[in-house]
Amino acid sequence: MEFNRILVPVAGTKADEAAMELACCLSRGKKQAEIFAVHVIPVDRSLPLDAEISNAIDRAEDLLEQVTSEAENKGYDVDSDILQAREVGPAVIQEAVEKKVDLILIGVYYKRHYGEFCLGDVVPYVLKNAPCPVLVYHHPQEGKAEA
Repeated sequence: MEFNRILVPVAGTKADEAAMELACCLSRGKKQAEIFAVHVIPVDRSLPLDAEISNAIDRAEDLLEQVTSEAENKGYDVDSDILQAREVGPAVIQEAVEKKVDLILIGVYYKRHYGEFCLGDVVPYVLKNAPCPVLVYHHPQEGKAEA
């Protein structure tokens, strides 16, 4: 399988940088390969979609800078974008469609809900609605040995 257009949603977890590194590995040696990093800011329904949420925007800029700088230092071009939407999952899917990506690479950090491992709402939505293959990178839990 060849992936030339990879979308990496960035959520602010420890899995983000590893997902970006994996996207770079999958793009290695491909001249036409493009990597897109996107952070979606969920906007409360009580606010207009284009509301200026400066602290969330500042945080998003920092997150994207952090994950893209390492890739760019290694010679990979990363196009990054901040989106504001009511729901994160549909915004990721819309971005994948608009960018015509052939892979969504999403990092997942270990989290628990009622004592059980949980993927949250975004990953299942993306898996169900993606227009292309989805690769989920599960970042290991702190203190657990990597296999």
